[in-house]
Amino acid sequence: MMEEKAQPHAMVKWVEGLQFVGRDDRGHAFVVDTTPDVGGLNQGVTPGKLLLLALAGCTGMDVISVLRKKQQKVSSFEVAVWGEQAPDYPRKFVKIKVEYRVKGKGIDPEAVERAIQLSEEKYCLVRATLMPQVEITSSYTIESE
Repeated sequence: MMEEKAQPHAMVKWVEGLQFVGRDDRGHAFVVDTTPDVGGLNQGVTPGKLLLLALAGCTGMDVISVLRKKQQKVSSFEVAVWGEQAPDYPRKFVKIKVEYRVKGKGIDPEAVERAIQLSEEKYCLVRATLMPQVEITSSYTIESE
């Protein structure tokens, strides 16, 4: 059980409208906001998009780390994410598609597949937290230099 008096891992502080500034326990800051039509200032990432970014960043770190260990010559790497939300509130994500875009010289497709598999099955805490409630699918493309 988590101790209530311990330093929080993350917190947000209200600024104005629906805008908040978030800060993690290492002092890194970010802005959370939404569109003006619902009371926001449109000056930050929405909470839902932040969740998608967290998934993309988490799995991206895993995959690039494994590809480096496999000595793949990656020159560019992107992780694109799409989320499908339920129509009714709380409009939770029901499906998420993750696409890995790898560019480099002599990239081995088996190395990419294995790196993605390790992220999905072993390393990515964000994906593990979302599963099995959210259907997450993935694909990849490799572009040669």
